[in-house]
Amino acid sequence: MSDPILSVSGLTAHYGDFQALFGVDLALEPGEVVAIIGANGAGKTTLMRAITGIARISAGRVRLDGRDITCTAAPDILMAGIAMVPEGRRLFPSLSVEENLLIGAHARRTAGHWNLESVYRLFPALRERRDHPGTALSGGQQQMVAIGRALMSNPRVLLCDELSLGLAPVVIREIYAAFPEIRAGGASIVVIEQDVGQALKVADYVHCMMEGRITLSGRPGELSRDAIHDAYFGATH
Repeated sequence: MSDPILSVSGLTAHYGDFQALFGVDLALEPGEVVAIIGANGAGKTTLMRAITGIARISAGRVRLDGRDITCTAAPDILMAGIAMVPEGRRLFPSLSVEENLLIGAHARRTAGHWNLESVYRLFPALRERRDHPGTALSGGQQQMVAIGRALMSNPRVLLCDELSLGLAPVVIREIYAAFPEIRAGGASIVVIEQDVGQALKVADYVHCMMEGRITLSGRPGELSRDAIHDAYFGATH
């Protein structure tokens, strides 16, 4: 097995006096999709924010290709090759679809697979609406813009926070159908997903979080429904 492209070890994070993460460990192999499941408040988004340098890390280490990036500023982590698709899309309302996409290119480390043309091939609906305001699109199309914007930096690691939140099942399937091409374009993926069934379909490896801790890890075919239920809600539920 190759060395992980992204590794997190003993990660602890606080918001003031509130401890949000408790010694979290995970690894992402090149070309892999890792899903993180768990209820609201489990610590999933905090983990993503800690990896990208947005949330303050109290203890532990984050490494990209073996290089310690724990104390690196968020813009430098993006330039190093980790891009995030945030929950809620966070598009710029005053910019068109294409202008939103081009924002992502400002963090491009080097020439690579992803540019305007390859993003439009991935999501053809965006080409047709390239001059529309980004926030005038449907929720699913806005999510495509957010993914495309992150891809424009040609990341090695793509972090996706709640891709399916508030979207119709047919749109969710369309977005997840893009994952094979995203992987082929050189990005390994970590996806936060509350829909357990969807996570099990797309992931090579799954972690379940509850109250800031990883409570279950394994490959989808190895995890029983009962084990997932207990890890998701707590064994006493």
